[in-house]
Amino acid sequence: MKELYGRIILVAEKEYSIADDLTQALEKAGADVLGPVGTLDGALSLLEVMGRVDGAVLDINLRDEAVYRVITVLKARGVPYVFATGDWETAIPDQYKHVPRWTKPFHLEDLAKGFGDLLRR
Repeated sequence: MKELYGRIILVAEKEYSIADDLTQALEKAGADVLGPVGTLDGALSLLEVMGRVDGAVLDINLRDEAVYRVITVLKARGVPYVFATGDWETAIPDQYKHVPRWTKPFHLEDLAKGFGDLLRR
């Protein structure tokens, strides 16, 4: 099933193996993956040059930098996003508690399907 067919999804994840797994799962679900990138500046640069982004999967911390500036750009564009993180819920600021969150380790196929559901809302 191709829940994400034709969707452009930004992947910002600091751990290469997790980023690679996320990319493969999203591509298997039909998405075109933007990235993956492992740094805050890398994610911001991609968003700066891309006219269209349909969604984002974000690690909360990218090499010791919080991803919140990326979220500001995504929110301004109306782009939905999810957290894929190993951080404890207490590490997430209150204004982001509502954001869907997948805790590492996660089941990649479930993540892709759940993300497809989020984009259809």
